[in-house]
Amino acid sequence: MSAIKMKRVLTTPALIAFGLAYMVPLGIFTTYGEVTVTSNGHLPIAYIITLAMIFFTALSYCRMANKLPIAGSAYSYVQRTFGGKVGFLVGWAQILDYLFLPILNYLVLGIYLNEAFPAIPAPVFVLGSLIGVSLLNYLGIKLINSVNFTLIIIQMIFIGLFIFLTFTNVNLTPDAMMKPLLVNAGDFSGLLSGAAILCLAFLGFDAIATLAEESNDAQKSLPRAIIWTVLIAGCIFLIVSYCAHLAYPNWTDFAENKDTASLDVVRRVGDISRLGGEFMYNFFQAAYLTGVFASAMTAQTSVSRIFYAMGREGVLPKQIFYRIHPRFRTPYLSIIFVACFSLLSLVLSLTLVVSMISFGALVAFTFVNLCVIKSYLGEGQTKTLALIIKYGLLPAIGVLLSLWLWTSLDATAMIVGLIWLAIGFFYLIYLTKGFTKLLPSIDPHELNSIIKD
Repeated sequence: MSAIKMKRVLTTPALIAFGLAYMVPLGIFTTYGEVTVTSNGHLPIAYIITLAMIFFTALSYCRMANKLPIAGSAYSYVQRTFGGKVGFLVGWAQILDYLFLPILNYLVLGIYLNEAFPAIPAPVFVLGSLIGVSLLNYLGIKLINSVNFTLIIIQMIFIGLFIFLTFTNVNLTPDAMMKPLLVNAGDFSGLLSGAAILCLAFLGFDAIATLAEESNDAQKSLPRAIIWTVLIAGCIFLIVSYCAHLAYPNWTDFAENKDTASLDVVRRVGDISRLGGEFMYNFFQAAYLTGVFASAMTAQTSVSRIFYAMGREGVLPKQIFYRIHPRFRTPYLSIIFVACFSLLSLVLSLTLVVSMISFGALVAFTFVNLCVIKSYLGEGQTKTLALIIKYGLLPAIGVLLSLWLWTSLDATAMIVGLIWLAIGFFYLIYLTKGFTKLLPSIDPHELNSIIKD
């Protein structure tokens, strides 16, 4: 058992920066064309719906982070609430999401950088990014925090310039300003479909919970950071999407080229401001790629902490995953393992990886909401109308919305996710000798020591 603990150096602003880096503020442009067309030119309204939907689950993460401020996020919450077997399967599903997000980021970096520098093969950029991200994770969370702030500032400068140029150079009439916000009766179906897609942009808020044991006051800072991250990201997505609609109101132009819609908008803003479309395009590329690099860093950080929590409890080999570096205070063998797994980015396709991202997150969302209901309203708990609404109705809405989002998953995501769960199920049978043994768990004294530390 490792006696060395991770450094408690993360404040609420640092956790917010971590969450925003995971989400990528410029990630709005990734699905801009697709959702703009799906929502009939009402992307800002679709974001409002998405923010309202995701807020219920974010509240549940806050409740559980306050009750159990330990590394592991959904895995740890479910393990303590529903038992080791259910907790293991939820953690196993969650790993799928966290393991493939760094791979997605490496692939995007390779594709974009190869387009900018075609003489250098994409795998070279992929491997270079992987080594850089892994090294920063190995050296410590404090260094990652400093890099996160820098990379987010670059994105925020672009966003600020984009908003400023839109409002100072676009010919805005009252009708033009209201058009993206006026919804007709026939638009609701498209808005809901678009909102389901946009939920993927908010998946990073749960990653904050994996840093509980590196937070200086986890029971207060984690809930604050989760809520603020969701609200800040939601406001950024809403304002930028609104400005994009003002700058390029003819959204029907994107019907045939949805993937390049964001580039068309960026160039349009550059042209009307006389800065030049290519200037804005190049600035966007630089800011977007720094954001993707930051997301890769935070994704690797999060999954290594989940492995650390599972290793501590013995459901994964302790000799590998429950190890803290004596100098840098990082779960270094977990980080190396994730880096080795991420070498798959050299052979996997972007389309296949994208289809794997959402399955594990929706499993985690569903069960964290259920954890709140059982933890706060279970047997022996006081039940008043106010408590039933706070700890029963609100997370129940979160459960229903998470289940509804499952209907937006494509067939490939469901198939891969179910196969991954089946592998986890057979591994669970091996761990429990056919379910006749209990899974190992963290010692209660060690748990109390972690919470009180």
